Amino acid sequence: MTSSLERRSAYPHFLAIPTRWMDNDVYGHVNNVVYYAYFDTVINEYLIREGGLDIRDGAVVGYCVESNCRYHRPVAFPETIDAGLRVAHLGNSSVRYEIGLFRQGEDKPAAQGHFVHVFVDRAQDKPTAIPEKIRACLEKLILK
Repeated sequence: MTSSLERRSAYPHFLAIPTRWMDNDVYGHVNNVVYYAYFDTVINEYLIREGGLDIRDGAVVGYCVESNCRYHRPVAFPETIDAGLRVAHLGNSSVRYEIGLFRQGEDKPAAQGHFVHVFVDRAQDKPTAIPEKIRACLEKLILK
């Protein structure tokens, strides 16, 4: 990720995520592991709402095979995080998302990361093509 992409305007989709009391660690800020839950939340909320992903009974599910986070500044309860989402790469069965976590009202992210999903046939437990409805919603998140 280059510095020119480290702005709100580089993310076509946002989800407001309130921090929780339990997210804070003994140092008084959100613990590093919680950021991955924020990544998972913004991605899966989008896939369910926009792509029709059926997490309970769908024939195809997305498995996380890689994730990474870089922390720039701490956030803490009771802040609300604006989670920005974009697609960096869209393959046949995989997608690489990039996520920016922003304090409300700020233009630079508090944290940035990526998350790779491989879509898998649930019954066969093998990679499969991304379903068309999901692919179509992911294409909307690719930066032009």
